[in-house]
Amino acid sequence: MKERTLSYLLLVPAFVIVLATTLYPLAYSFITSFREWDLTKQRRPGGFVGVENYVHAASESGFQNSLWVTTIFVVTSVILTLILAMSLALLLRRKGRMHTFTRIILILPFAMSPALIGVSYRFMFNPEFGVLAKGIGAIFPWLEGTPWLADPDLAMAILVLTDVWHWTPYMTFMCLGGLASIPRETEEAARIDGASNLRIIFGIVLPQMRGVLMVTAVLKTIFALKMFDQVVTLTGGGPGTSTETMAFFIFNVGFKWFDMGYASALAWILTAIMMLISAWYVRMLLSERKMATA
Repeated sequence: MKERTLSYLLLVPAFVIVLATTLYPLAYSFITSFREWDLTKQRRPGGFVGVENYVHAASESGFQNSLWVTTIFVVTSVILTLILAMSLALLLRRKGRMHTFTRIILILPFAMSPALIGVSYRFMFNPEFGVLAKGIGAIFPWLEGTPWLADPDLAMAILVLTDVWHWTPYMTFMCLGGLASIPRETEEAARIDGASNLRIIFGIVLPQMRGVLMVTAVLKTIFALKMFDQVVTLTGGGPGTSTETMAFFIFNVGFKWFDMGYASALAWILTAIMMLISAWYVRMLLSERKMATA
């Protein structure tokens, strides 16, 4: 009995830290989302306005634009990251001379700060002195001097590129872990029967990797939904509002326009979207496990 009491007492500091840094801010922001709070007029939250902030979000063009931009960014970045991660995992699965060295090199992009990645790519795509801009111009002369970050479509493409480049190594190692759990006997038997590599990948490997790919997809989706650093340092939400994601729009509402009540409501909308996506993925994962054990 004393040991059990001691174990609970040892958990108290951790619980207090979690309560102070997570639960309290969440609860406070949730209450604030139902109140009027303009920092330019008052230092403390004003009166309750009900769901007015949420109704305003449903009709505001700025939020609708950020929702559309975020959808495009999330879908493209998640699909491209999963395809590249799975392809690299299949290549790295084979042992070779450069196997260890390749894995070390692969982890470098993930080790970099997202803000640093944004600043680096902003310089590299500068049309006057950027390394990547000059390299692309040398290979394709008609693209010489292209203002990459001044075009809405190109800016979004570069934003997706930086995010894929950053997260692909991490997702690759997750896929490698999943591949390591697949028994090689099934693949060897298929090869003996004359199955090609593509047939083995799509008929044997990918079906057994479905659970790992679902977990990878939900993690990448959540990371993409809350991506903020690279928007600030790479595009600044521009040109115009073409790369203004939800996270960046919420930042502008709260810390540029100082409407903390509305910003809190937007933050909870984003949180609800992430929770719904996570619940959907988990439900699919559980159904897959039930089918596998049936």
